[in-house]
Amino acid sequence: MAVSDLFLRRSWLLKSAIAMPLLAAMLSGCGTAAKNDTFDLSAPAGGSGPAAKGRQILVQQPTALQALNSEQIVIKVSSSEIQYLAKAQWSDKLPRMVQAKLVEAYENSGKVGGVGVPGQGLAIDYQVVTDIRAFEIRTGGGSQAVVEISAKILNDRNGSVRAQKVFTQSVPTGGSSNEVFVKALDRAFAGVTSEIVDWTLKSI
Repeated sequence: MAVSDLFLRRSWLLKSAIAMPLLAAMLSGCGTAAKNDTFDLSAPAGGSGPAAKGRQILVQQPTALQALNSEQIVIKVSSSEIQYLAKAQWSDKLPRMVQAKLVEAYENSGKVGGVGVPGQGLAIDYQVVTDIRAFEIRTGGGSQAVVEISAKILNDRNGSVRAQKVFTQSVPTGGSSNEVFVKALDRAFAGVTSEIVDWTLKSI
């Protein structure tokens, strides 16, 4: 074997001896990395509004600012500063979760002829268009879960606004753990969702 070949072989073996432990350490680190706790929202059952069995509604995906349009759980520490809850996340992007739970809440009411989302081919009478304005834990002056959603009901045949309203619920957290924060947000969201469903049934 030529001297140059022997040198190259030894160089390769030395690099391999260094690289393999590094690769093993990286893979080991990936295998033991901490995972975020993942949380879902619940949809309320029933509804106190009047029945609208002859109406079918479409629930659009809500709009939201970028800070809320993610899986992160927002903590608002001041009027101009937000953080995200450590080691915790929603099971999907928040607007998609809100849309799915609103559909489920309308279905749970048993008082509409049909409810769906874009692409399902329903013959729609009204659209429910929402905007998530707040979905956060506010820490100033005693922590509270705050959910605020603006809603419009659009006549699907002519695009006119049948009704519009802003719905807000605040719920004291009563603690500071991730689970406590998420449960408070879930209660606030359930309250807002119930109000939206009842208001819709009265408006259509």
